Amino acid sequence: MLPPIARIPEARELIDEEKYFVIRGPRQSGKTTSLLALAAELRDEGEYAAVYISCESASTRPDHAAPAEVRILSVIAANARDSGLPQECLPPEPWPEAPGGNRLLRGLSAWARRCPRPVVLLMDEIDAIQGDELISVLRQLRQGHNSFPVPFPHSVALCGMRDVRDCMTPSDGDPSRLVDPVPFNILAESMRPADFTFEQVAELYGQHTDATGQEFTAHAIQRAFHASQGQPWLVNALAHEIIREMRIPESQSITDEHMNQAVERLIVARAVHLDSLAAKLREDRVQRIIEPLLTGAVRENVYDDDLAYTRDLGLVTQKPPVQVANPIYQEVILRVLSQDVEAEIQFDRSAFLTQDGRLDMPTILQRFLTFWRRNGEILQSRETYHEAACHLIFMAWLHRVVNGGGVIDREYALGRGRMDICVQWPYKDADGKRAWQWEAIELKVHRPRQPDPVEDGLHQLDGYLDHLDLSHGTLIVFDRRPTAPPLLERTAIEQLTSPRGHAVTLVQA
Repeated sequence: MLPPIARIPEARELIDEEKYFVIRGPRQSGKTTSLLALAAELRDEGEYAAVYISCESASTRPDHAAPAEVRILSVIAANARDSGLPQECLPPEPWPEAPGGNRLLRGLSAWARRCPRPVVLLMDEIDAIQGDELISVLRQLRQGHNSFPVPFPHSVALCGMRDVRDCMTPSDGDPSRLVDPVPFNILAESMRPADFTFEQVAELYGQHTDATGQEFTAHAIQRAFHASQGQPWLVNALAHEIIREMRIPESQSITDEHMNQAVERLIVARAVHLDSLAAKLREDRVQRIIEPLLTGAVRENVYDDDLAYTRDLGLVTQKPPVQVANPIYQEVILRVLSQDVEAEIQFDRSAFLTQDGRLDMPTILQRFLTFWRRNGEILQSRETYHEAACHLIFMAWLHRVVNGGGVIDREYALGRGRMDICVQWPYKDADGKRAWQWEAIELKVHRPRQPDPVEDGLHQLDGYLDHLDLSHGTLIVFDRRPTAPPLLERTAIEQLTSPRGHAVTLVQA
C-alpha cells in the first residue's frame, strides 16, 4: 500500500483552517482508504475529535422509514464510540430532540458544544443520499457553518463520486434545472485524489518484490502503467490477476506478456468496477461525451456539466485533450457498445490467416464489406450510439477476428474526425522465431454537408503510418449522407498511393 494520506495532501491544511470541502473521485480510487487513515491520524495526534462515517447506510431508499438526517446521526454516534475517542469527546446520547429538517443541525451543534476538541466530520458516500433529503442535509451543514459563534463542527469533508453540485443536477445533465441556490455554497475546495504516477506504480509493485523476491520486469511495469494510466483499482487488479488468478510462480519474473494476459482477462471478466462504469454508458450525459470521442467529431450542444460528470466518473481524462481515461476503459467501452453486434458475427477465424500465420488483410476487408452490405443499414438503425454506429460495427467485426490472438490498440480524441487503429498480430517468421505483424487502419465518416473525407484521411493516415514506421495502411470511409448511393453500389475497395508515398487500401463503405 502507498501512503494513503499523501493522496489528499490539501485535506490536512483545509482542516486546520476550519474549512468545509469536497473530495470527489471515481469508485475504487482510494478515497475511503485515505479518509480512514486521515481520521485515525487526527485522533492519534489528540488535537481533533475526528470521526469517519459512510452515508451509504443513510442512502435514499423506499424501505427507509427514518429520514436521512436521523440515520446519519445514528451512524455518527456508533462510529464515534467505535473509534476510540475519549468519553468526553463522544456525541451526546441521546441526540437532542428537534423538528424535522433541523435534527442534524441541532445534533452536531450539541456535540461541538460538549466536546473539548474541535470536531472533524469526514462524510463518505455523500452521493448515496439524493433529492430533497440531500438538500436538507446540505442546508443544515451550511446553516451550522454560518452560525458562528454557535458551536458546530470545526471542519467537514464530503466525499463521493461526484461534486456536491453535480449530485443535484438532473439525470439529463441540464444545468438550467440545477437546484438554486446551491445549498452547499460554503465549500472551500473540491479536490480529487490523483491517479498513481509511473514511479508510484513501480514502488507499489516493488513492495511485492521485497516481500516475495518475485520481480516485475521494467517492461511489465511500463505495460501496467500504460494500460491503467495509474488508476488505482486497475493497478492493483492487474497485479492480483497475475499473482492470485494466473498464479505465476514466485520463481518466475512477471513480464509484459503476463501483463498483456492480465489486461485481456480483466476486460473479458468485466469485474464489478468495470461493469459499474459500463452501466453509465447509456446515460444521456455520458453518451454526449463518449460518442464524439468514438467518432473523432467536435462536441456540439454539450453542457460543461456533462464533461465534469464524466470526469468525476473517471471515464475520461481530467485535463485536455479529452480522451478516454486509459486503454482498459477504451476496450471496455467499445466492447460493451458493440457486444450485441459481435454476438451476431459468426465465422472461422482461420479463414483470415495466411499459410505463415499472418493476418490476411485483403480477405478481412473483403469479407467485412460483404457483411456490411447485408447488415449495415439494419445494424446502424438499432445502435443506441447512432453517430458512432459505423465505428462500433467495424470494431465488433475486427475484434471477432483478432480476439485472443493479437492486440488492438485504438486512438481517438475529440476534434480529429477519425479513429486510428493499430492491430498487432504475432506469427512465426522464416526462422521459426516470434515476430509481429502491424496493421494501421483509419476510420472516417462522410457526413451530410461535409466534403469527401478521403483526401484528409490520406494525409492523416500518412502521419499515423510515419508514427508507426509502416509503409502501408488502410483507410475506411463510411458514407452516412442521406443522398449516398445504395450500399451495393457505393461499397468498393481500391488501391491508392498517399501523398507521402505510402501504399493505402481505400475501403468505401
